[in-house]
Amino acid sequence: MLIRAALALLAVFLVYYLLGSAQSGEYSRGYPSWSRAKNEVKEVLLDSWRAYEDNAWGKDIYNSISGSGKNIGPTPMGWMIVDLLDTLWLMDLKDEFNKAKEWVKTDLKYDQNFDVSTFETTIRMLGGLLSAFALSGDDIFLERAAELANNMLGAFDTPTGLPHSEINLKTGKGRTYNLQLSTAEIGTLQLEFKYLSKLTGEDLYWRKAERVMAVLDANQPEDGLAPIDVNINSGEYMKNRILFGPRGDSFYEYLLKQYLQTKYQEPVYWQMYKESVEGAKKHLVGHSKPNGLTFIGELERGVGGNLLPQMGHLVCFYPGLLALGATGGHSLSKARKLSNWSEDKESDFRLAEELTETCYQMYKTTATGLSGEIAMFNTEEGGENDITYKPTDVHNLQRPETVESLYYMYKFTGDEKYRKWGYDIFRSFVKATQYKGHDGRITYTCLKDVTTTAPSHNDNMESFWLAETLKYFYLLFDDSDLVPLTEYVFNTEAHPLPRFDIKPLFKTGWQRDASDPRSGKRFAPGVGALEVEAEPDRKGIKGGKKEMPRAAPAAKKIDDAAHDMIKSDPSIKNAEKEEKKKVEKALKEIEKAVG
Repeated sequence: MLIRAALALLAVFLVYYLLGSAQSGEYSRGYPSWSRAKNEVKEVLLDSWRAYEDNAWGKDIYNSISGSGKNIGPTPMGWMIVDLLDTLWLMDLKDEFNKAKEWVKTDLKYDQNFDVSTFETTIRMLGGLLSAFALSGDDIFLERAAELANNMLGAFDTPTGLPHSEINLKTGKGRTYNLQLSTAEIGTLQLEFKYLSKLTGEDLYWRKAERVMAVLDANQPEDGLAPIDVNINSGEYMKNRILFGPRGDSFYEYLLKQYLQTKYQEPVYWQMYKESVEGAKKHLVGHSKPNGLTFIGELERGVGGNLLPQMGHLVCFYPGLLALGATGGHSLSKARKLSNWSEDKESDFRLAEELTETCYQMYKTTATGLSGEIAMFNTEEGGENDITYKPTDVHNLQRPETVESLYYMYKFTGDEKYRKWGYDIFRSFVKATQYKGHDGRITYTCLKDVTTTAPSHNDNMESFWLAETLKYFYLLFDDSDLVPLTEYVFNTEAHPLPRFDIKPLFKTGWQRDASDPRSGKRFAPGVGALEVEAEPDRKGIKGGKKEMPRAAPAAKKIDDAAHDMIKSDPSIKNAEKEEKKKVEKALKEIEKAVG
């Protein structure tokens, strides 16, 4: 009797359990269906967008608690709107996209008389406009991109061709403080300017951008690791500090992505990238105690100095980059079957896996489930915690780097754990950074302190929360192939740009001297370099309503209207007149600087 009763109770329980599962149809072991997760991300994006739209439309900066906004100069630069154009497109939010496009068409002006960051303006504004053009095919974005780039050309008017930190978009005058540039800010312009050259047929943008790489490489950084400070007049490194975080990070990112962007036709960038990876393995990789987490540390005094066991959240882009470099954008299983797969690439991918887990643990160790800005790693015996945060580093700016790497790792492996880790982080963001205003409007903010669950909202919502973080969450949970990683590269602000063939108009305009000791060292070609497949027939965005061009914008004939506008621009004409005069002078300066 007791056995029958127990069996009956068990049967009832199973019926209710199965009915509940069937009715929800959305959750499995604590996680939603990935379709539902993707929709949750879209809702957070819409809440964030609508709060900005209602309270600060057109403004560059949004103070999400006070419900106000301001510009970085006297008039709007489009810092928020332009930065998330492609996010709106990819999420199929066409009404919102069209409203933003109309603002770009009627209100956005790039002849403003104030100084802007050359680096930030390139990655956010130029990258955002070019990506919006690549996805939508609407010429207004290309026209605005060309207008902006033309007004930025004065930044390159320096003895070495290294661009000034800041540029006045009206006067074309650049400015750099104490002659000091960062490796990242000057080494993170190339994807955008080279793609604009491809679209317009104007090689001036290309030459300006690639000269930077020639100057930096002429320094012959030891083991491929470039110090983060550069003298604008000589092109020489000013100090020895090396890190993959602030002021260094995206330089290494663009080494690989330039190689991928131009379809493996510029092998010098693969060489530079692989030198930096081997240098990182040799000098920057550390392991924590007691659990042996792998981290990328910092060298305060250069190669040969002691490793500082700290890793900023910005460094969490690196595992995704390593995985992309190893696979070339293919799935891991496919990449391993290509003829140029090697133990070296296998090692890179293993390091990517280890670092991705570390970045996830940087979130799991805090009370809010969110990472602080900089993590310290214990390397001494007897410590209890692998990861700690200094009081000055407990803030969270809604950064994207960890979810970016989770996206890459899932795309390459298909391992569901990366989605689950991503969903854990997403829910932590929702719980800890959501803010409900007095009018009931939901928005999201940065945090002052991730180590406490007590409210610590900061009155700011970064544009990269919309442009990068939520975009990567959405793509992580998306089951289709919205942005094929064998056809596109993301710039450092998460703006997808098509890969393209550089022939016949363009080529790498510099090369290493035969006497360069690095010239004798060769790495196996990047995945895909020897076995480039024919482009598949595409039917547009899966799940979307409008066809996404492949690399069509880059491959098609020069847009006549944009071309005419560029050719008539006085800044282009003047730049081309002076170009030949400056080349010999700049090269002499570089030769003198590097001995």
